[in-house]
Amino acid sequence: MLTAFARAFRTPDLRKKILFTLAMIVVYRIGAMLPAPGVNTKVLADTAKTAKDQSQLYGLVDLFSGGALLKLSVFALGIYPYITASIILQLLTVVIPRLEALKKEGQAGTTKITQYTRYLTVGLAILQSTGIVAMASTGQLFQGISGADNILYKTDVFTIITIVVCMTAGTAVIMWLGELVTDRGVGNGMSILIFTQVVAVFPQQFWSIYQQKGGFVFAMVVIVGLAIMTGVVFVEQAQRRIPVQYAKRMVGRRMYGGTSTYIPLKVNQAGIIPVIFASSLLYLPLLATQLWPNTKWLQDLRPYLDQGNPWHMAVFFVFIIFFTYFYVAITFNPTEVADNMKKYGGFIPGIRPGRPTAEYLDYVLTRITTPGALYLGLVALIPMVAFALLKATQDFPFGGTSILIIVGVGLDTVKQIESQLQQRNYEGFLR
Repeated sequence: MLTAFARAFRTPDLRKKILFTLAMIVVYRIGAMLPAPGVNTKVLADTAKTAKDQSQLYGLVDLFSGGALLKLSVFALGIYPYITASIILQLLTVVIPRLEALKKEGQAGTTKITQYTRYLTVGLAILQSTGIVAMASTGQLFQGISGADNILYKTDVFTIITIVVCMTAGTAVIMWLGELVTDRGVGNGMSILIFTQVVAVFPQQFWSIYQQKGGFVFAMVVIVGLAIMTGVVFVEQAQRRIPVQYAKRMVGRRMYGGTSTYIPLKVNQAGIIPVIFASSLLYLPLLATQLWPNTKWLQDLRPYLDQGNPWHMAVFFVFIIFFTYFYVAITFNPTEVADNMKKYGGFIPGIRPGRPTAEYLDYVLTRITTPGALYLGLVALIPMVAFALLKATQDFPFGGTSILIIVGVGLDTVKQIESQLQQRNYEGFLR
């Protein structure tokens, strides 16, 4: 692997792409550390540290923003407004005929949907930044913690609007950086930036574990984490290949078809989306307890929202399974796949074209989604079990969502480098 990496750097165009990607990552991290105007960085740092020690919610926010949101930096919102917009557009494609028609138009339709995604991203960024700055100005961002009222130097309208504009512009710049990486760099730009956000807080988390728990626990966390990542790699690569045979047909004087291929159905067909959906739903009640501390029924619900609570784990697991089936159902249409196969003369050996093919694909997909959903649920429960049984620190780095992001993005990027190396007859990473 190291030899192949060295060969990749010896290839001029590939080296240029890798260096360009690294340069964009550096720019992104600089923006994540650069505080927005009007923010009292010293008070904010002390307040955020206390908040993370007292609440799991702030630890999760810090993880998925790469430490940027709790610093109220220019890139505080990160790439997540874009992710939310992409998921919303993907869901709306199923229910809005106009978007479904655009999706079927090919490159032109995809470009139009991408433009809608950008507009929605900016709208979501304005809403999120306004909410965050408003909470910071009133002291509700870190409620009940000393110094939370003094995060901003001034709380006038001009200061708030300036910070909102800076954060929204930061989100637009992040979108631009991601598209630049996709066009001129290596891998999917948005995925690379998400990967950077998650990995950015790892050194601090490892150092915190070493200081609080000692060298033995630190070594065990590293070993267990590597073992989990190895298992996740195997499952993420696993797929069921449905063989497809295309009949020979004459078009003019030329013969087409007669080839064999397959439909790859991954065990984890839904990716990380179900975990994000489930986490978002379960953290809404926890956020509500932070915003309305005087509401009795919310405070009575508070113990059940703790990650170590068995009821919380059970509901989280059920939500992941539900959203896995839901997301697979809206993103993979067996009837549409069967119709396309029939249109071009394709068939599954032993299965009649048309409706029987759609029923067979649905049957296989349902069976293969079951282990995929259970796998996602178990991986997502890893940090919660660590908190409950091992009494691990809240900075436990190998959370289920972070592992899925790291492995998924890492595999995709390595495969792209591998394909470019193979074009030059070099030995790749995966050999």
